[in-house]
Amino acid sequence: MPLINLRTSLPEIANATELLQELSSTLAQQTGKPEMYVMTLLETGVSMTFGGGTDPSAYVEIKSIGSLRPPAMSAAFCELISARTGIPADRIYIQFEDVAAGSWGWDGRTFG
Repeated sequence: MPLINLRTSLPEIANATELLQELSSTLAQQTGKPEMYVMTLLETGVSMTFGGGTDPSAYVEIKSIGSLRPPAMSAAFCELISARTGIPADRIYIQFEDVAAGSWGWDGRTFG
């Protein structure tokens, strides 16, 4: 049920699969939820600007049924993404969304 979607203006990311796995394990750890439910997405080459410029930047969506801790999670994910992509933390926006259990479907049903 936790989801992290990383969109970046970078045309590609070296070792993208490893980054997705790191994002997955970090999200499981940060939410305390089993990693078997974590989904990660990576979109590269997204046309974007930040602060009026086109230097590399990223937009991240983190969704979960509860267990969000925005300040701590923002620090952890900015550090991880910056270290793996070279995008400065001050060019990364993160949106956190706490989703109602009845609004999240999986395996032909919802969690609520």
